[in-house]
Amino acid sequence: MRVTFLGTGSAMPVSGRAQSGLLLESNSNALLVDCGSGVLARLAETDVGYEGVSSVLLTHLHLDHVSDLMPFVKARWLVGEDDLEIVGPEGTETLVEKLFDAHDYMKDRLDIQVREIGPHEFGIAGFDVMGYEVRHSMPTLAYRFTNERGDADFVFSGDTEAFGGLADFADGASVLAHDCSFPDDVDVSNHPTPTKLGETLAGHDIGTVYLTHFYPHADRVTDELVERVEDNFAGDVQVAEDGLVVEF
Repeated sequence: MRVTFLGTGSAMPVSGRAQSGLLLESNSNALLVDCGSGVLARLAETDVGYEGVSSVLLTHLHLDHVSDLMPFVKARWLVGEDDLEIVGPEGTETLVEKLFDAHDYMKDRLDIQVREIGPHEFGIAGFDVMGYEVRHSMPTLAYRFTNERGDADFVFSGDTEAFGGLADFADGASVLAHDCSFPDDVDVSNHPTPTKLGETLAGHDIGTVYLTHFYPHADRVTDELVERVEDNFAGDVQVAEDGLVVEF
Protein backbone atom coordinates (compact mmCIF):
# COMPACT_ATOMS: atom_id res chain seq x y z
CA MET A 1 0.00 0.00 0.00
CA ARG A 2 1.13 3.52 -0.78
CA VAL A 3 -0.31 6.52 1.07
CA THR A 4 0.27 10.07 -0.16
CA PHE A 5 -0.67 12.92 2.15
CA LEU A 6 -2.29 15.40 -0.24
CA GLY A 7 -3.59 17.76 2.42
CA THR A 8 -2.53 18.01 6.06
CA GLY A 9 -4.21 21.28 6.94
CA SER A 10 -7.58 22.24 8.35
CA ALA A 11 -10.37 24.79 8.04
CA MET A 12 -7.99 27.68 8.80
CA PRO A 13 -5.45 28.08 5.97
CA VAL A 14 -1.80 27.26 6.69
CA SER A 15 0.90 28.02 4.15
CA GLY A 16 2.08 24.84 2.46
CA ARG A 17 -0.84 22.72 3.66
CA ALA A 18 -3.98 21.97 1.67
CA GLN A 19 -7.06 20.91 3.56
CA SER A 20 -7.75 17.24 4.33
CA GLY A 21 -6.99 14.64 1.67
CA LEU A 22 -5.15 11.34 1.18
CA LEU A 23 -4.39 9.22 -1.87
CA LEU A 24 -4.27 5.46 -1.29
CA GLU A 25 -2.76 3.18 -3.94
CA SER A 26 -2.35 -0.55 -4.28
CA ASN A 27 -0.81 -2.34 -7.24
CA SER A 28 -3.94 -1.83 -9.34
CA ASN A 29 -6.25 0.53 -7.45
CA ALA A 30 -6.41 4.16 -6.32
CA LEU A 31 -8.70 5.84 -3.81
CA LEU A 32 -9.08 9.45 -2.70
CA VAL A 33 -9.97 9.87 0.98
CA ASP A 34 -11.45 13.31 1.71
CA CYS A 35 -11.36 16.18 -0.76
CA GLY A 36 -10.82 19.51 0.97
CA SER A 37 -9.72 22.75 -0.61
CA GLY A 38 -6.41 22.42 -2.46
CA VAL A 39 -6.53 18.63 -2.60
CA LEU A 40 -7.45 18.54 -6.31
CA ALA A 41 -4.30 20.50 -7.18
CA ARG A 42 -2.17 18.21 -5.02
CA LEU A 43 -3.77 15.17 -6.68
CA ALA A 44 -2.94 16.60 -10.11
CA GLU A 45 0.74 16.61 -9.08
CA THR A 46 0.77 12.84 -8.49
CA ASP A 47 1.41 10.18 -11.13
CA VAL A 48 -2.17 8.95 -10.66
CA GLY A 49 -3.79 12.35 -11.17
CA TYR A 50 -7.51 13.00 -10.99
CA GLU A 51 -7.92 10.98 -14.19
CA GLY A 52 -6.84 7.85 -12.32
CA VAL A 53 -9.16 8.14 -9.33
CA SER A 54 -12.78 7.09 -9.81
CA SER A 55 -13.77 6.69 -6.14
CA VAL A 56 -13.84 9.17 -3.26
CA LEU A 57 -14.33 8.15 0.37
CA LEU A 58 -15.35 10.87 2.84
CA THR A 59 -14.73 10.74 6.59
CA HIS A 60 -17.38 13.42 7.18
CA LEU A 61 -18.99 16.40 5.51
CA HIS A 62 -17.32 19.50 6.96
CA LEU A 63 -16.17 21.96 4.30
CA ASP A 64 -12.47 21.34 4.79
CA HIS A 65 -13.07 17.71 3.80
CA VAL A 66 -15.43 18.17 0.84
CA SER A 67 -14.91 21.61 -0.71
CA ASP A 68 -12.97 20.31 -3.76
CA LEU A 69 -15.58 17.63 -4.48
CA MET A 70 -17.44 19.49 -7.24
CA PRO A 71 -14.21 20.81 -8.82
CA PHE A 72 -13.05 17.17 -8.87
CA VAL A 73 -16.26 16.11 -10.64
CA LYS A 74 -15.82 18.83 -13.26
CA ALA A 75 -12.13 18.07 -13.79
CA ARG A 76 -12.89 14.41 -14.48
CA TRP A 77 -15.59 15.39 -16.95
CA LEU A 78 -13.28 17.82 -18.74
CA VAL A 79 -10.64 15.14 -19.30
CA GLY A 80 -13.21 12.74 -20.72
CA GLU A 81 -13.80 10.45 -17.75
CA ASP A 82 -17.39 9.29 -17.43
CA ASP A 83 -17.91 8.01 -13.89
CA LEU A 84 -17.29 8.73 -10.22
CA GLU A 85 -18.21 6.89 -7.02
CA ILE A 86 -18.73 8.97 -3.86
CA VAL A 87 -18.95 7.10 -0.56
CA GLY A 88 -19.35 8.51 2.93
CA PRO A 89 -21.27 8.56 6.19
CA GLU A 90 -24.84 9.62 6.85
CA GLY A 91 -25.70 12.77 4.90
CA THR A 92 -23.48 12.10 1.90
CA GLU A 93 -26.38 11.50 -0.48
CA THR A 94 -28.05 14.77 0.53
CA LEU A 95 -24.77 16.68 0.20
CA VAL A 96 -24.16 15.42 -3.33
CA GLU A 97 -27.76 16.07 -4.36
CA LYS A 98 -27.61 19.68 -3.14
CA LEU A 99 -24.22 20.28 -4.76
CA PHE A 100 -25.69 19.29 -8.10
CA ASP A 101 -28.74 21.46 -7.43
CA ALA A 102 -26.38 24.40 -6.96
CA HIS A 103 -24.33 23.47 -10.05
CA ASP A 104 -27.10 22.05 -12.21
CA TYR A 105 -25.12 22.43 -15.45
CA MET A 106 -23.00 19.51 -14.18
CA LYS A 107 -25.94 17.15 -13.83
CA ASP A 108 -25.61 14.05 -16.00
CA ARG A 109 -22.08 14.96 -17.11
CA LEU A 110 -20.80 11.90 -15.26
CA ASP A 111 -22.36 8.69 -14.05
CA ILE A 112 -22.30 9.48 -10.31
CA GLN A 113 -22.84 6.63 -7.87
CA VAL A 114 -23.37 7.65 -4.24
CA ARG A 115 -23.31 5.25 -1.31
CA GLU A 116 -23.66 5.84 2.42
CA ILE A 117 -21.79 3.57 4.81
CA GLY A 118 -21.38 3.23 8.57
CA PRO A 119 -19.23 1.52 11.20
CA HIS A 120 -18.92 -1.78 9.40
CA GLU A 121 -16.88 -3.58 6.74
CA PHE A 122 -17.26 -2.54 3.13
CA GLY A 123 -15.32 -2.46 -0.12
CA ILE A 124 -14.39 0.49 -2.31
CA ALA A 125 -12.07 0.76 -5.31
CA GLY A 126 -10.65 -2.69 -4.58
CA PHE A 127 -9.81 -1.87 -0.95
CA ASP A 128 -11.17 -3.76 2.05
CA VAL A 129 -12.20 -1.19 4.65
CA MET A 130 -13.59 -1.17 8.17
CA GLY A 131 -15.41 1.94 9.36
CA TYR A 132 -15.48 3.10 12.98
CA GLU A 133 -17.60 5.90 14.44
CA VAL A 134 -15.51 8.57 16.14
CA ARG A 135 -16.18 11.61 18.34
CA HIS A 136 -16.65 14.78 16.34
CA SER A 137 -19.30 17.48 15.96
CA MET A 138 -21.10 15.62 13.16
CA PRO A 139 -21.27 11.98 12.03
CA THR A 140 -17.67 10.99 11.27
CA LEU A 141 -15.94 7.72 10.51
CA ALA A 142 -12.37 6.55 10.95
CA TYR A 143 -11.23 3.93 8.44
CA ARG A 144 -8.92 0.95 8.56
CA PHE A 145 -7.51 -0.25 5.24
CA THR A 146 -5.76 -3.60 4.72
CA ASN A 147 -3.07 -3.95 2.07
CA GLU A 148 -3.27 -6.51 -0.74
CA ARG A 149 -0.97 -8.96 1.05
CA GLY A 150 -3.13 -8.80 4.14
CA ASP A 151 -0.13 -8.19 6.39
CA ALA A 152 -0.32 -4.44 7.02
CA ASP A 153 -3.07 -1.97 7.89
CA PHE A 154 -3.42 1.80 7.56
CA VAL A 155 -5.81 3.71 9.82
CA PHE A 156 -7.06 7.25 9.22
CA SER A 157 -8.79 8.85 12.19
CA GLY A 158 -10.67 11.58 10.37
CA ASP A 159 -11.52 14.45 12.74
CA THR A 160 -12.02 13.23 16.28
CA GLU A 161 -11.22 13.52 19.92
CA ALA A 162 -8.68 10.99 21.17
CA PHE A 163 -10.41 8.14 22.99
CA GLY A 164 -9.78 4.53 23.91
CA GLY A 165 -12.15 2.99 21.40
CA LEU A 166 -10.34 4.53 18.47
CA ALA A 167 -6.95 3.57 19.91
CA ASP A 168 -8.19 -0.02 20.15
CA PHE A 169 -9.49 0.22 16.56
CA ALA A 170 -5.99 1.25 15.40
CA ASP A 171 -4.11 -1.31 17.51
CA GLY A 172 -1.78 -3.45 15.42
CA ALA A 173 -1.78 -1.07 12.45
CA SER A 174 1.43 -0.35 10.60
CA VAL A 175 0.51 3.31 10.16
CA LEU A 176 -1.99 5.60 11.89
CA ALA A 177 -2.71 9.10 10.57
CA HIS A 178 -4.37 10.93 13.45
CA ASP A 179 -5.92 14.34 13.89
CA CYS A 180 -3.73 16.60 16.05
CA SER A 181 -5.33 19.95 15.39
CA PHE A 182 -4.23 22.00 18.40
CA PRO A 183 -1.44 22.18 21.01
CA ASP A 184 -2.04 21.53 24.68
CA ASP A 185 -2.65 25.18 25.59
CA VAL A 186 -5.82 25.38 23.47
CA ASP A 187 -9.05 24.34 25.18
CA VAL A 188 -10.77 22.34 22.46
CA SER A 189 -13.44 19.70 21.95
CA ASN A 190 -14.04 17.47 18.91
CA HIS A 191 -10.26 17.37 18.27
CA PRO A 192 -7.40 16.07 20.43
CA THR A 193 -4.48 17.78 22.06
CA PRO A 194 -1.15 15.95 21.76
CA THR A 195 -0.89 15.01 25.43
CA LYS A 196 -4.37 13.51 25.37
CA LEU A 197 -3.52 11.67 22.15
CA GLY A 198 -0.34 10.23 23.64
CA GLU A 199 -2.13 9.15 26.80
CA THR A 200 -4.82 7.45 24.74
CA LEU A 201 -2.39 5.62 22.45
CA ALA A 202 -0.15 4.47 25.33
CA GLY A 203 0.29 0.71 25.41
CA HIS A 204 -1.01 0.18 21.87
CA ASP A 205 1.02 -1.51 19.15
CA ILE A 206 1.14 0.92 16.22
CA GLY A 207 4.10 1.12 13.88
CA THR A 208 4.16 4.85 13.12
CA VAL A 209 1.76 7.63 14.04
CA TYR A 210 1.59 10.57 11.63
CA LEU A 211 0.08 13.73 13.09
CA THR A 212 -2.11 15.69 10.66
CA HIS A 213 -4.99 18.19 10.29
CA PHE A 214 -3.08 21.17 11.66
CA TYR A 215 -4.64 24.48 12.56
CA PRO A 216 -2.20 27.43 12.61
CA HIS A 217 -1.84 27.07 16.38
CA ALA A 218 -0.46 23.53 15.92
CA ASP A 219 1.49 24.21 12.73
CA ARG A 220 3.68 26.69 14.59
CA VAL A 221 4.78 24.08 17.18
CA THR A 222 4.92 20.73 15.38
CA ASP A 223 8.08 19.62 17.20
CA GLU A 224 6.32 20.26 20.51
CA LEU A 225 3.32 18.22 19.35
CA VAL A 226 5.55 15.21 18.70
CA GLU A 227 7.27 15.58 22.08
CA ARG A 228 3.97 15.73 23.96
CA VAL A 229 2.63 12.61 22.22
CA GLU A 230 5.91 10.81 22.93
CA ASP A 231 5.67 11.69 26.62
CA ASN A 232 3.20 8.81 26.92
CA PHE A 233 3.29 6.83 23.67
CA ALA A 234 6.43 4.75 23.07
CA GLY A 235 6.02 4.30 19.32
CA ASP A 236 7.35 6.32 16.39
CA VAL A 237 5.64 9.71 15.95
CA GLN A 238 6.05 11.88 12.85
CA VAL A 239 4.62 15.11 11.46
CA ALA A 240 2.75 14.64 8.18
CA GLU A 241 3.48 17.12 5.40
CA ASP A 242 1.74 17.65 2.07
CA GLY A 243 3.38 15.37 -0.50
CA LEU A 244 4.70 12.88 2.04
CA VAL A 245 4.56 9.31 0.67
CA VAL A 246 4.49 6.28 2.97
CA GLU A 247 4.76 2.76 1.55
CA PHE A 248 4.24 -0.51 3.43
